[in-house]
Amino acid sequence: EVQLVESGGGLVQPGGSLRLSCAASGFTFSSYAMNWVRQAPGKGLEWVSAINSGGVSTTYADSVRGRFTISRDDAKNTLYLQMNNLKPEDTAVYVCQRYPGRTWSSGRYDYRGQGTQVTVSS
Repeated sequence: EVQLVESGGGLVQPGGSLRLSCAASGFTFSSYAMNWVRQAPGKGLEWVSAINSGGVSTTYADSVRGRFTISRDDAKNTLYLQMNNLKPEDTAVYVCQRYPGRTWSSGRYDYRGQGTQVTVSS
């Protein structure tokens, strides 16, 4: 059974940092591209970042580029999102998702986690 479990969310002040983790199980993690999306209260789903299998290629939404870094540790079957210089508008539930193949062009996600709440507030 494919499982994706996010952790690392919490309350942080503007300008602060958090690192989110997504623990994967039930499949060969290294063979799949992954992404992070987020959903703020009352808003639609926003794609945040993606990483191909192998971890060499990454891409970011304009709203987070230069502040967030996506990475993966295939030995630990874990996806990460390092978030720096957080802003109140980054407040959202962050969800990791699996693409159906090795690259983010392989199609729409096929599995997703439950999400972790990030709140940026003073």
